[in-house]
Amino acid sequence: MPTPVTIIGAGLGGLTLARVLHVHGIPSTIYEAEASPAARAQGGMLDIHDYNGQLAVQAADLMEEFRALILQGRQAMRLLDWNGTVLFDKADDGTGGRPEVQRGELRQMLLDSLPPGTVHWGHKVSSIRSLGEGRHEVTFADGATVVTTLLVGADGAWSRVRPLLTDAIPGYTGISFVETYLFDADTRHPAAAEAVGGGSMGADGPLPGKGIQAHRESGDTLHTYVTLTEPLEWFATIDFTDSAAATARIAQEFDGWAPELTALIADADTAPVLRPHYALPIEHRWDRVPGVTLLGDAAHLAAPNGEGANLAMYDGAELGKALAAHPDDTEAALTDYEQAMFPRSTKVAIEAAELYENLSAGNAVQSLIDMLT
Repeated sequence: MPTPVTIIGAGLGGLTLARVLHVHGIPSTIYEAEASPAARAQGGMLDIHDYNGQLAVQAADLMEEFRALILQGRQAMRLLDWNGTVLFDKADDGTGGRPEVQRGELRQMLLDSLPPGTVHWGHKVSSIRSLGEGRHEVTFADGATVVTTLLVGADGAWSRVRPLLTDAIPGYTGISFVETYLFDADTRHPAAAEAVGGGSMGADGPLPGKGIQAHRESGDTLHTYVTLTEPLEWFATIDFTDSAAATARIAQEFDGWAPELTALIADADTAPVLRPHYALPIEHRWDRVPGVTLLGDAAHLAAPNGEGANLAMYDGAELGKALAAHPDDTEAALTDYEQAMFPRSTKVAIEAAELYENLSAGNAVQSLIDMLT
């Protein structure tokens, strides 16, 4: 009988693992700190790539359900300078390999595909200890415990499982996003909506280290990511609990930019949310420890470059397939999975670091144009 799998974290990676295991008849249980699937907003759009994320969806036998979530036209891309001049404009002709979906809907698709009771909500991990011979005891905040012979950390950047394998901790990359939203943009903010176009938009400034990115989500909602290369101490001087003051301070950094771009910040319908970017060492890996492994950001957190969610899902699918291929030898399955995962994640981390180096130098848009053309 296959070893039941205990998964910490009900993000996209952990859910994909559980689904692929279910497809192969292997039971699993997910423990999630959040109280319910609706405990918080699940973020914005995700482009799911044909070379990793979609392969995970295929392994999960959910391609039909996935196709129903795709927002048509959102693979369009527009790149501008700070004056609003269009430097690159690519329409979505339906042939791109990165269809866009809403993260929350993708997560719900995976949740709906699992047997009832697979996810145990409201289980925040407080400690984990090794019992030897590949067994681990997980203790939750309410005092409950569970003993497992196969523990998978799918619990993100600040994983509670990771210390069982490595003492590496994420470090600040020097770059942060500030998130804002505009609702009903086509009617209330037509100039900003036109600047963003039908899919995604990126704009660089005259000085390095500043940029504006935006996505058109479902309907005419514009989701903006303001990029600033500043130390954490700089952001600490801004009171993000004072929405108006924080918005004004962030907008001040873009004085002189085209008004259709600054409107994405100054006219936002939501309070600005700070998202500092952290990363693990680029070649992060660990020696094999019996009975435990990691996937997604827990294993290889990198600066955002469009691959994080895709890699997490791909990790989950590959781990699930490895466990199915070695039903009587869990360690062989974990070895195969990790030996393939380490170089895969290292490659993406290097690419992310190069992208952010270009961003800090102020030529991210031109670098992207060069890559696309």
